[in-house]
Amino acid sequence: MAPGSTRKLRVLLTNDDGPPGPGSPYLIGWYQHLTQNLGWDLKVVIPSTQKSWIGGAFHTAGTINGRYYYPKDTDGQGEISSSRRGLKEGEIGEWVLLDASPASCANIALQNLFPGEIDLVISGPNFGRNASSALTLSSGTLGAAFSSSLSGVRSIALSYGNMTEHIPTTFHKPAFELSSRIIQRLIENWSPHDNRVLYGINIPMVERLLHEDGMRVYWTSVWKSNYRRMFTEVPQVADNSSRTPDVIVPREGGGNPEDALEGKDLAFRFNPDYSELLSKSAPPEGTDSWALNVDAVSVTPYLTNFAELPESEHSFSSLQDREWKFE
Repeated sequence: MAPGSTRKLRVLLTNDDGPPGPGSPYLIGWYQHLTQNLGWDLKVVIPSTQKSWIGGAFHTAGTINGRYYYPKDTDGQGEISSSRRGLKEGEIGEWVLLDASPASCANIALQNLFPGEIDLVISGPNFGRNASSALTLSSGTLGAAFSSSLSGVRSIALSYGNMTEHIPTTFHKPAFELSSRIIQRLIENWSPHDNRVLYGINIPMVERLLHEDGMRVYWTSVWKSNYRRMFTEVPQVADNSSRTPDVIVPREGGGNPEDALEGKDLAFRFNPDYSELLSKSAPPEGTDSWALNVDAVSVTPYLTNFAELPESEHSFSSLQDREWKFE
């Protein structure tokens, strides 16, 4: 949208937490804030169920089915319909639910449902932080934003970091207000010629949001973190004596490989070890995780070609210099 334009900003809202509910507590309030307080023209296309930790995956097999969702202004709960219809009393919009990943939802929205009609994509607010390389590269919230950026549309991933077990609802409104102020600043200063840049915003849901002097906001870099254990073994008690193993894993040091599986299934459950990722002392100053740990907002710029190293680290004067040589 050109500077000074009076046309409403046309925004696609997506997420990885799905429709409003305990696992997606911010979506309805955020939607109301953007439509009622800012007057933005919002389209909502979201996964029909929780799709966290799925990264930028696309659904490539089978058919992706969708339905229409009509949330009410009280708690966001609404009626699901297989076909479009008019709004009923108390309903505040028509959303689209897709049986798909966040990245798929974003692409379908931009390329199939509303082609050429979106100025900005906001993915989130996510229920939880998306800071550090380990969480960022796994995030469905970031996956949708990267997908949108690769479609040539300005994109923002918004995440609310749960720094305590219980998040008071009094934190919601100031978080929405701060989020929209940051996003408006980004829009005003966004290069009109480069949509390869997208932004990740992390806001800690802490008491500081209620302070009169507000919360500090920092430009940050990504903390280069590592995964630890992501799965735990699930004990199996059923009698599997007649089961034929799909994979035979030999014991260390030799022996009969079938002995290692006798009376035991291979079964694991997703149960990440967050101890390092949530450490207060590990993240270096100036990184996204550091900002959250000091009760500040992290704003991190990304490039859609994020896997490419900076030119300063690999300087080439010609095409021949770029070519690998093997002796």
